[in-house]
Amino acid sequence: MHVRDVMTENVHTVCVDTKTIVASEIMDWAKVRHVPVIDGERRVVGIITHRDLLRVSISALSTSVAKIEKRQHLSMVPISEVLRSDVRTISPDASVRLAARIMREEKFGCLPVVEKGKLVGVVTEADLLQLVEMLPDSAVQQTA
Repeated sequence: MHVRDVMTENVHTVCVDTKTIVASEIMDWAKVRHVPVIDGERRVVGIITHRDLLRVSISALSTSVAKIEKRQHLSMVPISEVLRSDVRTISPDASVRLAARIMREEKFGCLPVVEKGKLVGVVTEADLLQLVEMLPDSAVQQTA
């Protein structure tokens, strides 16, 4: 089975020149934990994760800061200052087994899927877990 068989194709992305608040709102609205950062030609230039937002958020510094102040802070921080630019990507033709191994060994929750240099999807932990759920019971060894 290939990555293209399990990947999510309709990916929420942000451009490199946007503010961090945009990624935060996308994550809240879409209920995702990873947002690829792309340039104008859909090339992956980075990724921003929920953990990255926590790191940059005022909430990490103080719990008494009002929600509006947290949002104002995130609206001033450029994505370029927060994103992880050392992004590992994978081809849609790669095996699901390879994607799972990379994600497990590197402790990634998401791999952007790139074809001909452009983002075509993402494969996430949730995608891989959904695959396991689809397996027949005989394919999954059960333990009590």
